[in-house]
Amino acid sequence: MNHEMPHRPAGSQPVVVAWLGYGGLLPFVFLTFASFADPAHAPLWRDTLLAYGAIILGFVGALHWGFAMHLPNLKEQQRSAAYLWSVLPALVAWPALLLPAHVATPLLMGGFIANYLRDRYLDKHAELPGWYLPLRFHLTMTACICLVGSLFAA
Repeated sequence: MNHEMPHRPAGSQPVVVAWLGYGGLLPFVFLTFASFADPAHAPLWRDTLLAYGAIILGFVGALHWGFAMHLPNLKEQQRSAAYLWSVLPALVAWPALLLPAHVATPLLMGGFIANYLRDRYLDKHAELPGWYLPLRFHLTMTACICLVGSLFAA
C-alpha cells in the first residue's frame, strides 16, 4: 500500500493522542507475543486478540461519526457518507467474532485497511489534523501484522 504524506504539514500531535494511540497497540502486541510464547494456549490468545481487534475496529469506524458532526468543510452528501461509513466497521467486526479465525483474521484486517483508505479519502475533502493519517497508518499496519502473526502462531 502506498502511504503518501498528508498534503499539509503534520503539525504537533498531542502527547495524549500518541500515548493512547500507541498504547492501544499494547494488547495487539502482547497477545501476539503470547500466542507464540505459549503454544498450548495459542488459540485462546488468538481468539482474545480477534475480540480486541473487533472492538477496536468498531471504535475506529465510529471516529467518522465524530468527523461527520464536526468537520465544517464537508458537503451534505459527504457528511451523510461519513455517518454511513461510521457504522460499517462495527458491522464487519461483529460477525468476525462468530467466524473461525482463518476467516475472521482477514475480515478484520480488511476492515482496518478499508477504514484507513476511507480516512485518506476523507482527508482529501476535509481538514483532518496533519498528524492523523501517519498515526492511523502506523496503528493500522501494526494491528494487521499482529492479527496475521497470531494466526500463524496458532
